[in-house]
Amino acid sequence: MGFPERRLRRLRRTERLRDMVRETVLGPADLIAPLFVKEGAVRPMPIKALPGQMQHAPTSLIEECGALVEAGVPAVMLFGIPAHKDETGSAAWDPSGVVQQTLRQVRAEAGDRLVLIPDLCLCEYTSHGHCGILSGRAVDNDATLEAYARIAVSYAEAGADFVAPSGMMDGQVRAIRHALDAAGHAGVGILAYAAKYASAFFEPFRHAAESAPRFGDRRAYQLDPANADEALREVRLDIDEGADIVMVKPALPYLDVLARVKAAFGMPTAAYHVSGEYVMLKAAAANGWLDETRAMLEVLTAIKRAGADLILTYFARPAADRLRRG
Repeated sequence: MGFPERRLRRLRRTERLRDMVRETVLGPADLIAPLFVKEGAVRPMPIKALPGQMQHAPTSLIEECGALVEAGVPAVMLFGIPAHKDETGSAAWDPSGVVQQTLRQVRAEAGDRLVLIPDLCLCEYTSHGHCGILSGRAVDNDATLEAYARIAVSYAEAGADFVAPSGMMDGQVRAIRHALDAAGHAGVGILAYAAKYASAFFEPFRHAAESAPRFGDRRAYQLDPANADEALREVRLDIDEGADIVMVKPALPYLDVLARVKAAFGMPTAAYHVSGEYVMLKAAAANGWLDETRAMLEVLTAIKRAGADLILTYFARPAADRLRRG
């Protein structure tokens, strides 16, 4: 009497048993790799704030894309770093811009083996570092939508499969969808940064993309970290406006939001495991405080378990390599 009749440890005794009853299975096909390409670069340059990541030259980015294809990663997110910036970020929609040229080159090399998703924003391209067109010291939402529409069409013409608006402007998905359709690009999808928070975890990215705002911050157009219901309203609007995939960013501090978004809408849902989340693991591993591979896979599995169908992560290539080895 008193002896446990249900021994759940029976299913944990061996690796094979654990594999058989595993509820969440992470694979290379779940991952998207963020990549930086810098105009005028002739060789890849290590990013001090993002250990293991590079500001790529076009040639090295093509090589990295080839390695990602071999690892089984199906998609990349491209961030451009232009040689020249101005108040309106006009280089973002230049047909000869760094992202447009890179899209053409990667498409010519990789064909349909890689889904190409350029991030669509102005912060890397504006001299002031904000995500839109300014009126005084504030972002003019509606003027920014016109710029986003031009960028989207430019990316589509260069070979993008999806565009990924990240500026959190009201109405950005509808404006982009209308522009793409009107220009004959109805097949190009929209991966919307639907719930993007004003997070402290973006700082390493801003160094990598050279996109820090020159004054103020982005809290006027990014979500308050205290709000979850508002995030669901933002996601619903993007879905109603035509988003094909919705995304929560960052991932780990907002797993509750991610789970609610997936449960509420059942849409293809992405999560961005952002630069600050990545460097925390890298720094702890460099100090010998944790096992980087185990921590990486545990974190990515947690993000998928919470509801992500797709995970943008700087760990995409090492995670895919490790997962392929079993």
